Amino acid sequence: MQVLKTHFHPQLEHIENKTMFTRLATRSIALQGADILLMYTKRYEDYSLPGGGLEQDEDKIMGMKRELIEETGALEIKNIQPFGVYEEYRPWYKADYDIIHMISYCFTCEVNKELGTSKLESYEFNNGMEAKWVNIHEAIKHNKKTMATSDKKGMSIERETFLLELIAERGKL
Repeated sequence: MQVLKTHFHPQLEHIENKTMFTRLATRSIALQGADILLMYTKRYEDYSLPGGGLEQDEDKIMGMKRELIEETGALEIKNIQPFGVYEEYRPWYKADYDIIHMISYCFTCEVNKELGTSKLESYEFNNGMEAKWVNIHEAIKHNKKTMATSDKKGMSIERETFLLELIAERGKL
């Protein structure tokens, strides 16, 4: 799969001689016209693609489908195609490592506009995560405003906004 971007968090001056672990994840891109299925997180005031970490030895497409169903309740997932990889290095918040090397495998897919019941993890629920169909340009505008004005923003907003802009550009939306 094509690498879309490799991002180094601004707090990282270098990665040499740092302890690091790699986390593999998936992100789902489900469009219906200019509307895209996203997760809104109240805690961070941002929109993000549905997705999350792969379990050990889990197939990427199976993991993508699992995460999409868990987070959004998506039904009738079909026409899954690779979109690209977003690779990032960012500070890790626990004492066991200095850096997380996150590799996000992004896939486009089609899903039913009607969503079933999500099965959010407790931290996702506590962060106020909710699946929403949103106009992609409104989501980009919202995330850019959050990046510029909010002290709540999470570390993933740069990744998510980059991906949303690339999706809109490639889809000529």
